[in-house]
Amino acid sequence: MIAERQDQNAADPEMRRRLFAFNGGFFFQKRLRRMLSLAGYDLRLGRPTPDDLVALWGQSPTAWRGQAMAEKYGTERLYVEDAFLRSLFPGRTGKQPPMGLFLDRSGPHFDPAQPSDLEQLLATAPLDDTALLNRSRAAIARIREAHLTKYCAVDPSLPHPDPGYVLVIDQTRGDASVTASGADDAAFREMLVFAQEEHPGCRVLIKTHPETAQGHRPGYFGPGDESDRVKLIDAPYSPWALFEGAVGVYTMSSQVGFEAIFAGHKPRVFGQPFYAGWGLTDDERPVPRRQRILTRAQLFAAAMILYPLWYDPSRNRLCEIETVIDHLDAEARAWREDHRGWNAHGMRLWKRRHIQRFFGHHTPVTFGKPPSGRREMVWGQKDGPEGAVRVEDGFLRSRGLGAELVPPLSLALDDLGIYYAPSCPSRLEALITARAELRPDQSLRAQKVMKTIRHLGLSKYNIGTSLPALPEGRRILVPGQVEDDASILLGAGDIRTNAALLQEVRAANPDAVILYKPHPDVSAGLRSGAVPDAAALADVIVENVDMAALLDAVEEVWTMTSGTGFEALLRGRRVVTYGAPFYAGWGLTEDRGPVPLRRSADVSLHGLVHAALIDYPRYLDPVTGRPCPVETALDRLARGDIPHPGLANRLLSKIQGAFASYATLWRR
Repeated sequence: MIAERQDQNAADPEMRRRLFAFNGGFFFQKRLRRMLSLAGYDLRLGRPTPDDLVALWGQSPTAWRGQAMAEKYGTERLYVEDAFLRSLFPGRTGKQPPMGLFLDRSGPHFDPAQPSDLEQLLATAPLDDTALLNRSRAAIARIREAHLTKYCAVDPSLPHPDPGYVLVIDQTRGDASVTASGADDAAFREMLVFAQEEHPGCRVLIKTHPETAQGHRPGYFGPGDESDRVKLIDAPYSPWALFEGAVGVYTMSSQVGFEAIFAGHKPRVFGQPFYAGWGLTDDERPVPRRQRILTRAQLFAAAMILYPLWYDPSRNRLCEIETVIDHLDAEARAWREDHRGWNAHGMRLWKRRHIQRFFGHHTPVTFGKPPSGRREMVWGQKDGPEGAVRVEDGFLRSRGLGAELVPPLSLALDDLGIYYAPSCPSRLEALITARAELRPDQSLRAQKVMKTIRHLGLSKYNIGTSLPALPEGRRILVPGQVEDDASILLGAGDIRTNAALLQEVRAANPDAVILYKPHPDVSAGLRSGAVPDAAALADVIVENVDMAALLDAVEEVWTMTSGTGFEALLRGRRVVTYGAPFYAGWGLTEDRGPVPLRRSADVSLHGLVHAALIDYPRYLDPVTGRPCPVETALDRLARGDIPHPGLANRLLSKIQGAFASYATLWRR
């Protein structure tokens, strides 16, 4: 892969190229330095030689310094720019470093004065590899689905304008791509006139640039351009949502015009951006040398896969575009759900710090305050305001027990119900139903997640020792549960205790080897659910053993509602349920409990995994403290990069567990 080759170049001093810079940003921005180093460049101050390179940040105000030094010493130039998927916010707003760079030896990609490396790729590269084009189509679909753009702090939930409008894209005044196209105020006015004349009777919406909307840089349009027919929109609309209702898209040289192509539009282009001239745009000022006709997938492959340098912020290494999409999807989801602020209820004191880390990055979480316009959240099934979003642990949680106050790597928000309460629909149910149909890339991603879990031997808590010697025969695992746990109280059928489950499994399988594993919280003395006569019902009682290894050693899992059944499905095991866990009712398990009839979709195992491990939970990288995709969480679990509570927390966990069990008995 490209990233692997670049990493090798970075590690080999003989292959590194000296790169001289005369712009402070190259030295002050840590990630920029790191990405250049990974790409094989040795960033330096001083006087270059003809064998070196001079770094230029596009056509920035300080680029003249590097230009002058390159001309003086006869040194080749390296033009550096942000890639088209950058961050949540513009650099001036959020102080966030880019996720990708363009490194071009020929010229800035936005300057039509000479062919850039990107233009040469578009004009001459074969771009006919089936695997590459399939990657392009998959990435386009994911970017659209996640509403990703260069600056991803957009809100798809904003009410869409009524369809039938013309969309005109504004840009920041003096933007390098505008000046490189030779455009000015008059050119933007002309574009607005064309938009109205070519679509008589249609409304015209002018989308302002994010930096203009936030007051950092003026645009070419303002309130004076509004009329009964023309309106400015400066709310953080998703471009992908605006494309849906547009009958035409007009742009000078904005990246939004590039994105419009992949939404099915043929944008009207009045400048000379890199994406004009390939048969996918209607060009007012064509670039004569661009004569090749490309498909959308080919344009994307060159501009988004072959040309950029992409960076993985969790692993601190170069990567492919798919990894960047994973990370930006996680970052964007967190911003969209959190930026209005949360007010949390029913959170124990030890959880509040972790709730703050998960949901308070953009606006700090408040706890137990009166309603104030913030969104309300409540832990599990605890009492909270009407309509509050419910929060629970995800299915890949930690290295250690929640009852021992080990902080989670994943939490799930559910605005419809909660996944272990089958009496009403949940957001997870809706996601599972939606994944009855998967694109090939979605199925492949779920398959890779499953393979990683199996290969690394991961489970929900990731604790335990190696397996003891087990009897031969058809082995059935019966996972014990906490009997006053909400999943039992709300989701179990007629069988509601560990003892009753063991009796049922033994009666149904008299010749099988039954392995009983008490729940770790019960074994640790933290919760209720002990079975005093378990040895009379099971052939082997396995405690404190690694769950992943145990699942590899059995053929079947029989359970009430335990998440172990889901983990068994990941490993291809037969699963029999006596309750209604979230994974029952989709044709993947043998259900002997009261499964809701609404679970009627025919869902594959890949669809279930995509919904439960990719779509539903949110993950937090314990190393960077940032939202992350499931792949990063798996990597952290495998490497053990997980914080663990100290002695004080473990003692507190025992007190809280004892109190919780007592309170449950008292309510009964």
